[in-house]
Amino acid sequence: MNKFKYHWDSSRKTVFKLYAGNITLEDIRSSWEYAIANNLIPKETVGFVLDYREASLQVKVDSYEAIADFYWEHVEVFGGTKIAIISTNPRDIVIPMLVETRDNGYMSKPFSTVEAALEWILS
Repeated sequence: MNKFKYHWDSSRKTVFKLYAGNITLEDIRSSWEYAIANNLIPKETVGFVLDYREASLQVKVDSYEAIADFYWEHVEVFGGTKIAIISTNPRDIVIPMLVETRDNGYMSKPFSTVEAALEWILS
């Protein structure tokens, strides 16, 4: 099974990225680089829903800055957008909470449901 699956919702101008299995920091970076290189993120994107409910983050807590830095380094893609991270595993929500403290040019926030994430993105 692929670790990543992308879906574009044109009515909400939102990219959904579904994760599965064990996810490392390199998986996060390389999957975004793949999406950028293959034009999977339309210019009119206003938000991202990153769904980790079928995944387990294998990222050290002190690596959260690298994720925030990656978004900033790709501000042409993520700038001005909202990034909603969904997880129901308390252990996996720590990283998104820390990334949120470093938001710069974009906004991120952890959620436990897709509905709450979309409400935030579309508000």
